[in-house]
Amino acid sequence: MKPAVFVPASLIIVGLVALAVIYSSAAAGAFGELNALITDGVGWWYVLVTTGFVVFAIYCGASRVGTLKLGNDDESPEFSFMAWLAMLFSAGMGIGLVFYGVAEPLSHYINPPRSLGVEAATDAAANQAMALTMFHWGLHAWAIYVVVGLGMAYMTYRRGRPLTIRWLLEPLIGAKRVEGWMGHTVDVIAIVGTLFGVATSLGFGITQIAAGLDYLGWIQINNWWIVGLIVVITGMATYSVVSGVGRGLKWLSNINMALAAALALFVALAGPTLFLLQAWVQNMGNYLYSLPELMLRTGPFTDGTWLGSWTIFYWGWWISWAPFVGMFIARISRGRTIREFVAGVLLVPTVIGSLWFTVFGDSAILRQRNVGDMLVPGEVDGVATEVVDTNTSLFQLLNTLPLATITSVLAIIVIGLFFVTSSDSGSLVIDILSSGGHLDPPKATRVYWTVLEGLAAAVLLIVGGAGSLTALQTASIATAVPFSVIMVLACVSMTRAFHYDLATTPRLMHIKAPESLPVHHPARHSLSDSSATLAGLVEVRRVAPGDIEVSQDTGELVIVEPTDPLERDAE
Repeated sequence: MKPAVFVPASLIIVGLVALAVIYSSAAAGAFGELNALITDGVGWWYVLVTTGFVVFAIYCGASRVGTLKLGNDDESPEFSFMAWLAMLFSAGMGIGLVFYGVAEPLSHYINPPRSLGVEAATDAAANQAMALTMFHWGLHAWAIYVVVGLGMAYMTYRRGRPLTIRWLLEPLIGAKRVEGWMGHTVDVIAIVGTLFGVATSLGFGITQIAAGLDYLGWIQINNWWIVGLIVVITGMATYSVVSGVGRGLKWLSNINMALAAALALFVALAGPTLFLLQAWVQNMGNYLYSLPELMLRTGPFTDGTWLGSWTIFYWGWWISWAPFVGMFIARISRGRTIREFVAGVLLVPTVIGSLWFTVFGDSAILRQRNVGDMLVPGEVDGVATEVVDTNTSLFQLLNTLPLATITSVLAIIVIGLFFVTSSDSGSLVIDILSSGGHLDPPKATRVYWTVLEGLAAAVLLIVGGAGSLTALQTASIATAVPFSVIMVLACVSMTRAFHYDLATTPRLMHIKAPESLPVHHPARHSLSDSSATLAGLVEVRRVAPGDIEVSQDTGELVIVEPTDPLERDAE
């Protein structure tokens, strides 16, 4: 435990929860104003830097930087490729995919952004709805995680630094500042944002689970049921986090991914299978086609309400989760090349997410177009109308297919297990941060953070009500403002470290001896016998022309060695 980080983070978390409960109505209004301020004031910044993170991730994967390994050059990956994908996907967005799989595409279909000029509930609205959904859950979202995860994995496994976010800035500001109050502040911000992010997700997950059980007619939602569900899920997360990554989290992730895949496969086969295959191909095309238009869209001539509710909200939300998901991905990525890391983290989840949203989102949109039973009575801006119920829309869709009760129970299990894996990995990440980067922190502090997450969610749901939950959710998004600046600095910092690594890391070249050339080869007869001593492996590395100096006295070539940005004496 690192008291300079552990104590301030704990005090801030407990203090914010207490304030939100005591002044729930006032806090809700204040945080609502803060949310509007973020949207109007720095929404453009979120849009700009998030697209910048995509460019940075692609550069790292496609350039020579991608050849660097996150570990020693001869090191093998710690986990198999499939186990690695299952863990990073479960920890990253699993619970969100289940929660929004039906609700978001259907919402964009019924209520598209006005500034794009598409009329609601039309063919164009259906196509645009899927492109918008994939934009929010695709490359941009995962590029945010690439920045933090890649930097931490590189600094820890290749350069021997502790697994904490502060060390991403060492190549830029030096080790002394990283080890001082600047570094402590970075880690405290990361802990606070991570815990509120996980606690808020637990609130959403519990709400959807309770709504699903109520939809099936098994319970009537009340505080006792909510507390009971939180206790059960928190208990499972506590057991998993104590078991460690190699046991509890690995097996839970694999099981849950299999169950989620089975649920998606059932909906695809029991529903309009051929239509969904056609829709997926078109959705990918629409996403790629609309990406240049959407990625820098800030809506300066509109009121920005839709952007604030969706795009800017998502970018701030993903950035606030970046310390949690990024560090966890780094923790499980030892031994992979940067190119493997970027391809796995950036591309594979985007494709999987596109399949998931196609199966559930397009199925729901098609059902609404043909039958019209996917909406519920509600109101928008005080006007009575039909709206999308985010908590029950998944169960409404499953109810239109065979074996509705079985699949609904399966969906509830998937939601619960997704949260267990998110809570497990979130608690582990917070514990690593609060202990100064130790990869195997004490079990007692792991339990402390897991219980605090569950307690925060329970207090917000039961005592503070929906207002406090919304307020704390906004607070966690607000942490993205300073952390987005940290991420931009991290991109500059890591670029310096990568370039130094490439400039100084030798590559092996195989040189054949003259005897290995064919008899008729002309070079064999022109080489002297001494050339045979060059046979074998030699180390080579590129040297920039600007790094070569010529002695005026002797004519000798002298190579000027680059300065290591991580050198302790180079501050």
